[in-house]
Order: sequence, then C-alpha cells, then structure tokens
Amino acid sequence: MTPAAMAQAPENKPYVILLSLDGFRWNFPMLYTTPHLDVMAAEGVKAASLVPCFPSKTFPNHYSIITGLYPDHHGIVANRFADPVSGKTFALATAEKLNPGYYGGTPFWVVAEKQGIRTASYNWPGSEVKIKGIQPSIWKPYSETIPLAQRIDTIVHWLRLPPGERPHFISVYFEQPDKVLHAHGPGSDEARSIVAFTDSLVGILRTRLRELPFADSINLLVVSDHGMSATSPEQTITLSHYIPSGWLQYPATGSPVIFLKAAEGYYDSIAIRLRQIPHVKAYASGKIPRKLHFGKNNRALDFTVVADNGWTIVTHSGQKLELGNHGYDNALPDMHGIFYAIGPAFRKNYKAGSLRNIDIYELLGRLYNIAVPDNDGKRKKTKPILRK
Repeated sequence: MTPAAMAQAPENKPYVILLSLDGFRWNFPMLYTTPHLDVMAAEGVKAASLVPCFPSKTFPNHYSIITGLYPDHHGIVANRFADPVSGKTFALATAEKLNPGYYGGTPFWVVAEKQGIRTASYNWPGSEVKIKGIQPSIWKPYSETIPLAQRIDTIVHWLRLPPGERPHFISVYFEQPDKVLHAHGPGSDEARSIVAFTDSLVGILRTRLRELPFADSINLLVVSDHGMSATSPEQTITLSHYIPSGWLQYPATGSPVIFLKAAEGYYDSIAIRLRQIPHVKAYASGKIPRKLHFGKNNRALDFTVVADNGWTIVTHSGQKLELGNHGYDNALPDMHGIFYAIGPAFRKNYKAGSLRNIDIYELLGRLYNIAVPDNDGKRKKTKPILRK
C-alpha cells in the first residue's frame, strides 16, 4: 500500500457494495425483461459474461470471488466434500461449515479490516467464519427466512450508521434466482418471474442508495456465481450401476460433479468402470486438464467426475431430480454469470468482454488503493472498465 493510501482516513475511502444474485445466467437479460439491470448497463459497465471457476458451484465461486483464488487453491472445492485429512465432511447444512480450517486464502473483508476499513456482510459464503481470526465488523448468520426486499432495508440501515460505525465495503448474497431455477428449470415461466423479481430488487436497492447523502460515492457491483443449465429425468446417470458403494471410502455426493475416493484395493477397478460411463468425463484428480485449474487439492480425492452439460449424476435409483443445475465445465456458456458495475470508479455505458470472477479481488483492492495478498487474479484484466 502506498504512503498516500495509508494516510487516507477510512471515512474518506469509497463505498463498495458487492451484490451476488445466485445462478443469474449471463443471457437472462436477453431472454427476459430486466429493466433495472439494463439501466445499470447504460449508466455503467456491463460485461459480456462473468466466467466462474470450476466446479461452477455456489460456495466455491463465492469464496473465489472474495479471495481471488481458484477452488483448488483456497480449498472450498464444492458445496459438500470429504476432507481426507480430517475424515470429516464439509457441508453447508452442518457445523463443519464454521470450521476455519477449511478456508484458505484471505477474504477481502479481512484485508480491508486490517487497513481500518469497516466491512459488513449479509449471507456471503465464508463470512460466518473467523478466517485468519477476522470477520466483517457486521455480519449475520446465514438464513433464508428474511425476505430479500427486507434485507435491503438492513443494508441501507448499515449505511445510515454514524461514520465511525458505518461499513465501507458490503458483500451481499441473494439465493435467488438459483432456488427457483433448480426446481423449475431456466426456461420455465417460473424462471421468467424470478428473474424479473431479482431484477426489481436491483432497482429497489439503487433507489434506496440514491437517498443517501453520500450516494455519489457508492460503487455498486452486481454479479453472479454461475449460470444454470436445463436438466431432465431422461438425462440421468445412476452411479451405483457402475461403481458399487463398497468400492468407495466415502459416500459419493453431488451433481453434476462428484469426487470419488477409492477404498483400499479398488482404485484400478474404479478407473476401469469410469471409462464405461456414458455422458461423463472422468479424470484421475491429478491429471485434470490445465484449463480447469483443478485437481491438485487433496479434497478432490482420487477421481473427479463431471457430467456432460444437461446431464445429472445420481448416486442411486429413486433420487429426487431437479430441472436446472450447475457445476459443469466452467467454459460452457450456460455456466457463465453476470457482471454489472456503476459508480464513480467505473466507466459509463461501457461494454466489456467476458471477465473472470477471480479478477474481482484485485479490482476491489484497486478501488480502495490497497494491496491484496497474492492470488490467481490479474489486476490488468479489469483495468479497462475503470475511469481513467
């Protein structure tokens, strides 16, 4: 950090709100009515898409956004995974999610708090945990019971706190439209409705922010962690038809990407069977294509299995199926999300190419003129979207 930045009082730092709309695919504004995001694009920056990390799942990608690291490097490799060192399973619905030992890297709120910049977080993955001994100054235990519009009231309340208590960086996670898209699919009438609803929330938030006396100092970034593909019961692979559960050290979980750990003596048998499964790509985890930046972390276990786009892997017959899913190869357009940005730091009516979500971390550092720890992102990738 430069001496000038060190001398700058925290209250003179910019305000940045990072809002994530889970599962909001890059082309939804072309398919559905999104007037508020359209206005953001006209008044600020819109990227062609936001490219997630592999696997294109929620928790890994939110933690990649906030650390600038690939999941292989920060260790949150899926929403649910077995840790071969501890023998325990990380899962969003259990207390293991709160164990700081799972979380590598340095979230941006940790960087900011160390520089005297107050931060707040509403449901952002990882914010419930003391990582490197630090949490946001203000945070909430994860809950989906509070209506999304009401959460905006809380964000505005935080921004109306006295200057010494007011956060300058706020990370916000909304679980929609992802939840509806899983249940009904991205091409459904329900998808149209939930996309319109989440777009309306962006409009409500912008209206409320304009009422603040320092509105001209606020930078708003609206992103998503991944996109969504349509799935169907007709495109289902039952893993137990090929890999008996007794061959595995840990139960197989997740779709469309799963990690397998061979029980003693079954590695070669599993490798042979995986080559027989249609509509998947199966890799020994240490030999995954470099473009995926994945497989060296021991939480990827022995094998990483990825279904072809639109296909679902179930572990046994009779398992409940969804009509929309994500987690596929992150190069697939269906997996790409959105990136919009508006505020004093950003260009107006600027159309950018596709951006990578790991580059947002360096962008946040630039916005505050503070250095961030080494990461997988590149500062130059987002330089064109900023005002000169």
